[in-house]
Amino acid sequence: MSTVIGITDKSRCAVDALTELARRADGSPTPIVDISEARDIPLHVLEQLFANLRRAGVLSSQRGVKGGYSFVHEPHHVTLLSVIEAVDGRLGLVEPGAGVDEVWDEARNALVALFSEVTIQDMVEKEERMTQTPMFYI
Repeated sequence: MSTVIGITDKSRCAVDALTELARRADGSPTPIVDISEARDIPLHVLEQLFANLRRAGVLSSQRGVKGGYSFVHEPHHVTLLSVIEAVDGRLGLVEPGAGVDEVWDEARNALVALFSEVTIQDMVEKEERMTQTPMFYI
């Protein structure tokens, strides 16, 4: 039996970190330690994730005093699918078959469609809406 759908916590952390990077984007590279502290993600985890994202062409890095990471493309062009596949590999490989395999194939296709439509910029906007929601107390 093969893995049908494989999304790990690494993907969630990567999306979270990239959302923070997009929030801080001002044209200059952002130090990875700033993202680590802001999102409470261990630095060694972020280093591994960002290395994968750099190799996948999602991020670029700059060394030195003013070093850090920045997006290769604008956050509204970076889909969650590209992030997930850079971190966890191709999303679900389904072997051809009938019956139950069709259900898993449909589930995979639905996830691919969703993650292909949502971008890092969408995640930034969702976070902003969540923080702007008024609290009502009784």
